[in-house]
Amino acid sequence: MRNRIMMDKLKRYIVAGILCLAVFICHSLKAQELSPQTGIDALKGKPFNNITLEASLKPFKKNDKTYIKSVVKEMFTQWYSLLKHTDTVSIMLWTSDGSEILDYTGKLQQPLEWAKYMGNPNTKNAVGSLPKNLSLHERAYLYINNPPNFSYGDLKFIVKILKEVGTHITGKPVRVGTTFDPGPEFAKSDFKYKKHPEILAGSAMGGKSFVSCYSVLNADNGQYAGFPKGIPGGTPFGTFFGRQSQHYLKDIGFDYLWLSNGIGFGIEGWASTGATFDGKAFKSEEMAGVKSKNLNFWKLFRAECPTFQIQTRGTNLSTGTDLARDGVDLRAIYKGGFNMLPPCNSPWAALDGDFGMELVGYMSRISELPDYRYLFRYYVHDPWWVNSPWFDRYGGEPHDIYMPMSVSRIDSAGHITLPTQLNLLSIDNSYGNMPKEAPDEVIPHLLKARYDSPSAPGPFVWVYPFDEYHDWALGQTDRLQEVYFGDWFIRQAINNGFPLNTVISTTSFSRLIKNRQDYFKQSVLVTVFPAAGSALEKQLISFVKNGGKLVIYGPADHAGKDFIELLNLQNLTPVTGEFQIQSGLLNDKLEQPYPLKVMHQALYSGGGISTVVKNKENVSTHILVSYKQGETNRDVAWSVANPDWKSGKVVYIRGTNSSSFKGGKLLTPDDPSVWATGGIYLRYALQDLGYMYLLEKQDPAITSPVLTIARSNNGYYFSGYVPSTTVKQLFKFPQGAPLLTGYETKIEDGYSTYNLPTAWHKECRIFVEQNRGIVSVKEVYSGDKDISRRVVIKGLKNAVLRVFPDERITQDLFRAYLNSAYPWKTGQVVFERGEEKFGNNYIIKNVTGTVSVAW
Repeated sequence: MRNRIMMDKLKRYIVAGILCLAVFICHSLKAQELSPQTGIDALKGKPFNNITLEASLKPFKKNDKTYIKSVVKEMFTQWYSLLKHTDTVSIMLWTSDGSEILDYTGKLQQPLEWAKYMGNPNTKNAVGSLPKNLSLHERAYLYINNPPNFSYGDLKFIVKILKEVGTHITGKPVRVGTTFDPGPEFAKSDFKYKKHPEILAGSAMGGKSFVSCYSVLNADNGQYAGFPKGIPGGTPFGTFFGRQSQHYLKDIGFDYLWLSNGIGFGIEGWASTGATFDGKAFKSEEMAGVKSKNLNFWKLFRAECPTFQIQTRGTNLSTGTDLARDGVDLRAIYKGGFNMLPPCNSPWAALDGDFGMELVGYMSRISELPDYRYLFRYYVHDPWWVNSPWFDRYGGEPHDIYMPMSVSRIDSAGHITLPTQLNLLSIDNSYGNMPKEAPDEVIPHLLKARYDSPSAPGPFVWVYPFDEYHDWALGQTDRLQEVYFGDWFIRQAINNGFPLNTVISTTSFSRLIKNRQDYFKQSVLVTVFPAAGSALEKQLISFVKNGGKLVIYGPADHAGKDFIELLNLQNLTPVTGEFQIQSGLLNDKLEQPYPLKVMHQALYSGGGISTVVKNKENVSTHILVSYKQGETNRDVAWSVANPDWKSGKVVYIRGTNSSSFKGGKLLTPDDPSVWATGGIYLRYALQDLGYMYLLEKQDPAITSPVLTIARSNNGYYFSGYVPSTTVKQLFKFPQGAPLLTGYETKIEDGYSTYNLPTAWHKECRIFVEQNRGIVSVKEVYSGDKDISRRVVIKGLKNAVLRVFPDERITQDLFRAYLNSAYPWKTGQVVFERGEEKFGNNYIIKNVTGTVSVAW
């Protein structure tokens, strides 16, 4: 009886506990709904879902079980301080080039052709052959003398040991993945280049050098795991590859498959041309067929290999570019239920210094997702081409960590979502070595970038037309030029200093703004013309009329009448060719100025220029930039700010993509010493919204810095890449001139000025209004048990300060002292709550000398 009473009490306690937990969860979820800084962004400073260490087999320099275990132990030990910050650990093995999947017979004793080379082993020149002046792209070498031989059974043992040792060291689940690459890199491939060259189409590394995902195989009487009696003629590559993958992954013990270098996303992973654009014209008549064939690859593959997760590299380009040039219907792939992770950021773009391409590709692909997951990938070593980017390409500078890790996406509920996965290519170099300096130097930057990751929309938010681009490309094929132009223009703008690193799709924006009309009150929205008569069109107009700031870019040929009226716009006959530029905007300061002529080519710039201000007498309209061609005038940038719009303003910039196709892979930029760069005017146009960001440099040929600005815990985090440290950067924002914590600045005409290093990442919580002088911001010790942070600002002269403390600091927790020191008993200065339009900030007015702020 007593036992029964005890059990009843225990049951009641359990039920009560469950109810309490349920209430707590409900409150937590409700709080997440209400706060724009919760959701997946709770990962800020917390674990990733998964961290992947990518590796080749080169570190296993001996096929010896004891030796293999010791190498695996070293792998996990070197990266342990990073792996503490993940829920799951993965190892992605670059075993070969993927042909080991195609060649697999189902027999574990089968010899394994593996990536034991440096360079391209699939050229006409034999491995290790003379002459020595051949490049690694013309002839490969063995990475060591007498590399070991492996069988598929040996590979299965390595996979098993990776899981066992990894779990033992990290205490976390360990998954192992394998890779498929469509090209000639990494290992010899008789399957691609001798047995079945009919599957080749892409020319990224020479004519017909890459596998086409929608190719068809000729008959083959060889034995394969999925086709023991041979391959019937006409078998789709997707079917063959899928069935072979299912056998191979299952038999060897792999958990997922990585599709590399654009496979699954068209036929050209690296080029600005493709199946629907040849550099001369867009082939709209090919779009439907190409889109269908590409999507069919995914369906065929999944029919044979239904459950293993797929991770993807994607192309080197962007959503709009891939769609217009190669018919890649990313929307249909995302919605196909294929259990895939979306393409990551492209490492190659940043290696070439093309951060505009990297960031545009990254943001455009994550604006919509198959689910909530996406990854950031960082290039530490290259195991094939005798370079280790952290050491030799980046020179130990972390710009390609801080800038892409400042990127965030906003979902339809207003959650700031961050990468759930982190990939590191790779932990071994081309010689099969794993230098300890790499993890020791890289890990602190990766963790710092995660701690400082965004928790709110940035100052500039790209409202990306993910659905519109797909609708236009697949349903209004006369707009392929426009789809192609949009991403190239933003890429060029970013490469010329436009600070863009927050993205939301138009579809998510439309859903979010219905319930959260003030969500973007501290941000400038950047997007294309919405579809005429759409809900989005009405929402953007309402946003502006209720005090919002909006930038519209691109051709206005399909603009709706309501938006045309909003912008005081008129479309005339399109004009192309050479123009003279007339501008009332402040330009960068150059010893040899930028040219004032521009080349606008319709093919690359979404058509000719037709836009003018309709009513030039309208005092609400301010023309910023015009193009002149003889007697012909076209207005290409202006702003409209009606007094009834509660300080709302819309800026329009037509945009020119100052580049063209001259062969090779990417578009070739116009010579900046001869032609103006159209993308630079998007940064200039921000002046009309109060954001002044100018450069001082010697001449147009010097590459401009790239900048991102993230909002985290109520602070501003600036990250930059400065190809030439001779360039001087000048800032003045609506809040004042930004003062970077830890730096001094010379204030010139109200601008804070900096000569910054190649890679930089700095917090800003102080903005100043002051005309001249040298001002510094330094962190100092607290000295007070109730104060967690104290910052000292020196060199002030009749200044106005705006201070942005941590997010949850209220007025009673904020302190400010003038010309005082420890123990901070005197000198308290009067401050007041700052303007609501800037968020949580405090103003200190008319101060001279030294101010200490604390919270």
